Amino acid sequence: MPPGTEHDFEAFARAGQRKLYRTAYLLCGNADGARDLTQTTLAKLFQHWRRVSATEYPDAYARTVLTRTFLAERRRRLRDLLAHRRADPPAPSEHADLRVTLLAALAELPPRARAMVVLRYWEDLSVETVAELLRCSEGTVKSQCSRALAKLRARLGEAHIYATES
Repeated sequence: MPPGTEHDFEAFARAGQRKLYRTAYLLCGNADGARDLTQTTLAKLFQHWRRVSATEYPDAYARTVLTRTFLAERRRRLRDLLAHRRADPPAPSEHADLRVTLLAALAELPPRARAMVVLRYWEDLSVETVAELLRCSEGTVKSQCSRALAKLRARLGEAHIYATES
């Protein structure tokens, strides 16, 4: 790397690390997985920093790397675990707060649908942008988001109870 480029990457990583971590946490559903995903993403960005720094929107590039890394790891893990059945996540207790309930509901979605919901509604990206990030059609994003939201609504049907208690 040319001199000074390493410092540019360090500045970028420090500035964007928290946002990447928050998105990774929503995708993974746990702190350890989010830290690993964020670290892997930053390592990949560092490897290709010349290309990343030349782009107009390096934050968008980083989000794309984060999302694609998450999906690739999920596919890899799914292939490794096909012989074993994962236990269903425990249902949240009656007095769980809304955040825990939402994370549990997100965890029940397939990884690609979860990524679409997080990118579309948490990151507030357009349908076109999500389709480009995940390399699919806009119609696929719309239909999968619609199905995922229906599942979340069904799962969170009584979540308003938790939101009003405090």
